[in-house]
Amino acid sequence: MSRFTIHDLAATIDARAAAGGEASYTRKLLDKGAEHCAKKLGEEAVETVIAAVENDRDHLIAESADLVFHLLVLLKSRDVKLEDVEAALEKRTSMSGLEEKASRKGN
Repeated sequence: MSRFTIHDLAATIDARAAAGGEASYTRKLLDKGAEHCAKKLGEEAVETVIAAVENDRDHLIAESADLVFHLLVLLKSRDVKLEDVEAALEKRTSMSGLEEKASRKGN
């Protein structure tokens, strides 16, 4: 059995963005612009936090899926590839998390 990955989700978002049409929620989000996509991401982030605070595992999983989806749609709206984010994460792993965070203080 193959495993669904975040790359699979990014590819699906790319395909739906390219296909267009009224049947695509992804296309509708993108057509409303990056600012709208960012707002939706913020809403999903809040819902994810609420699910975590309420200690509702199933709700947290569902909201986390929504959060990841909306993050990828926002990245698509700004022409940022998942690989760009992965490269930034890889760079950060070359030092401890505390060192990396301290290095960003001036930014």
